[in-house]
Amino acid sequence: VQLQASGGGLVQPGGSLRLSCAASGGTFRPNAMGWFRQAPGKAREFVAAIKWNGGSTYYTDSMKGRITISIDKPKYTVYLQMNNLKPEDTAVYYCASSNGAITSTMRLSQSYGTWGQGTLVTVSS
Repeated sequence: VQLQASGGGLVQPGGSLRLSCAASGGTFRPNAMGWFRQAPGKAREFVAAIKWNGGSTYYTDSMKGRITISIDKPKYTVYLQMNNLKPEDTAVYYCASSNGAITSTMRLSQSYGTWGQGTLVTVSS
């Protein structure tokens, strides 16, 4: 299975973007999907996650209220809607799938086994 992330770009502060992550290439039955980001010179950090069945969602506190993660199961695609973007949100955003994440590990990158290539989000005026 491969994950293809898209939707990044340059946006002004206060703007919005919707990132997409499409799975292809095989049987895809994860138990969770996640988004992480990595800013220049910083470690990769958790952004959001969603359970494939049931739809429970998890968000980083730094973006809570500004982001929404969702799934389109027939399209094997997960979305990250980001609103009111700030310059500090500038980063490469990665999507990932997990076959074993549980509530207590949903925010850990090591819970995810398959990663997309990343899409760059730049927030700047």
